[in-house]
Amino acid sequence: MTATAPARAGGSAVAGAMGGPTAPARPGGSAADLQVAGLTRMSGCDWPGRLVATVFLQGCPWNCEYCHNPDLIPTRTPGVVAWADVLGFLATRVGLLDGVVFSGGEPTRQLTLGRAIEEVGDLGLGVGLHTAGAYPSRLAAVAESVEWIGLDIKAEPDGYADVIRTGGGAAAWRSLDLALASPADVEVRTTIHPGSAVDVLALARRLHAAGVRHYALQRARAEGARDGFTADGVGWAERFDRLATAVAEVGFERFEVRAG
Repeated sequence: MTATAPARAGGSAVAGAMGGPTAPARPGGSAADLQVAGLTRMSGCDWPGRLVATVFLQGCPWNCEYCHNPDLIPTRTPGVVAWADVLGFLATRVGLLDGVVFSGGEPTRQLTLGRAIEEVGDLGLGVGLHTAGAYPSRLAAVAESVEWIGLDIKAEPDGYADVIRTGGGAAAWRSLDLALASPADVEVRTTIHPGSAVDVLALARRLHAAGVRHYALQRARAEGARDGFTADGVGWAERFDRLATAVAEVGFERFEVRAG
C-alpha cells in the first residue's frame, strides 16, 4: 500500500521533536517552503527492496473514498515539520538508509519539491516518489531526478470521477506515459474495495498494453480511512482473490498483490 502518515498532532514523535510549521509552497521559493506533514524515520515498505525514510507532504487535489491519509488532503493546512530539521535528520542517516521517499498527499503539488529532491541527492541518498499523477508537468520536472516512482492509476481515463469525485483521468494517464519514458523504475498500483466501480481486468490489460512492467493490485484497508468507509464485505475476500488471479494472467513482468 502507499504509506500511512504519522499523526499530525503536535505531540507526535516526529512533529514534537522537530521545528515549527512551514508555509505553503510558493513559486520561486526554496525547499524550506515545503509543507511537511510528517516523517517516518524508517520504512521497509514504501520503496520495494529499500530501507528508507518517508517524507509526507501536505495537500492533494483529489478526494478518494478509500484514502488512508485523509488529514493530508487539505491544501491550505500548513506543514508541521521544518524541512531543515528533516534534512538534518537525514544527514545523520547517510550510510544507514538507502534513500528517501516523498509521499503525501500529492507531493508533486509542492512547487519546491525539485529543490528538496536535489538536497536529498546531495547527501548521497536515493530518492523515490509516490504520486497519483495529478500534475503531469510537475512530475516531468522531477522524473529525471528520482530512481523510483510509485504511481497510483486508479481507473481507466474515463473512470476517474467514480474514484476521485472529479475529473483527472487524462492527467493521470499522461503522467503514466511520462513516468514510463523516464529512467526511473516504475511501479503502477491500483487500490480497490467492495464498492469499487473499476473494471480491474480491463484496466490491467490496458496498463500492460501501455508498457507497464511492474503492477500491484491493492486491497483497500479501513485503517486510517474516514469513518463510514467499508473495506470489507460478504464475499469480498474471495472476489478480490479471483480478481487477483485473473490479473496475474495478464502478463506483467512483476505482479504483486497487497491484501490490506
